[in-house]
Amino acid sequence: MKKILLVDDDIKNSMLLKRFIEMEGYDVTYAPDGTAGYKLYKEIHPDLILLDINMPGMNGFEMAKAIREADKRVIIFFLTDRTDKVDRLYGFSLKGNDYIPKPFYPEELIAKINERFESDLISRDEEYRLGNTIFRPNLSTVVYNGESHSLSVRQSEILLILARNAGKIVERDHILNAVWGDASYSNSLALNVQITYLRKLLPDPTVTITSLKKKGYILVIPQ
Repeated sequence: MKKILLVDDDIKNSMLLKRFIEMEGYDVTYAPDGTAGYKLYKEIHPDLILLDINMPGMNGFEMAKAIREADKRVIIFFLTDRTDKVDRLYGFSLKGNDYIPKPFYPEELIAKINERFESDLISRDEEYRLGNTIFRPNLSTVVYNGESHSLSVRQSEILLILARNAGKIVERDHILNAVWGDASYSNSLALNVQITYLRKLLPDPTVTITSLKKKGYILVIPQ
């Protein structure tokens, strides 16, 4: 279960938001200010922090700065009524992952949380060696002979599915449902296009993506 730390001095609204997020299956811990939030962050090691800015003691910017000095992994969403351009730019300079102005719809926040976790494919240290190619899904790159090639998010998601099942048939519908959400005809055409692009982005001659008509694909790599 993903752990979320909610830090906001508006206790009443925070309790409502906490229950709403918990109904989506997340483990939510609450802190009423930045000082308490920073202490809890070090104790529970959350996957995502929902962070207000205007708080007594340590404010949200100060807490984010302290966290980012040692942790580049945790996701930080600023939730705030400070919507000036200067504040937004400062929040992103602290490596905040999103800046959500108040008031907001809880459903919108949930959608952003879900999307972020879904697109956060793997831990930052994981990599796949495909023949003489190094594939880093979190960076959406493949490196061959010292030359790096960038992938789109969808290309990276497709290649990750194939890499995790290297040497095995991966059904088209499985890829379509995992990457696009359904196996419609238009998405099937889009998959064909992305596979073509991936083949061009994998210059290692020992690595191939083989198509099996009406079945799926196999990522073939040297044993």
